[in-house]
Amino acid sequence: MRALTPASIAPPFARYSHGIEVPAGHRTVRTSGQLGLAGDGTVPEGAEAQAGICFANIAAILAEAGMGAQDVCHVSAFVTDRVHMAGYMAARDAFLAGRDVLPTSTLMIVSGFTRPEFVVEVEVWAAAP
Repeated sequence: MRALTPASIAPPFARYSHGIEVPAGHRTVRTSGQLGLAGDGTVPEGAEAQAGICFANIAAILAEAGMGAQDVCHVSAFVTDRVHMAGYMAARDAFLAGRDVLPTSTLMIVSGFTRPEFVVEVEVWAAAP
């Protein structure tokens, strides 16, 4: 993958690329939005803990396709309040640590999810040879 970051526009606000070019012939995986629901059915408090579960779930889904965090080309995230952005971004940055080429990213504030205790949801696109 190749990051597309034109010098003619403002740099990204955080750890992401403005655009990503995926080489021809790559397989793609698209995940559903993942919520901070632990395997035992519990939902921890706080965006960072919930986002950590989201990214762990995403890692498991990608592993089923023989992919990992290094293959993510786009991240979409949704939080229920601006106060949750820092916790989400900490979990995202941990998930993407060590990458030379960062994926594109979208972060939106939404009114809520299926259950009131959820404060973050994350979905990704990934591509690999």
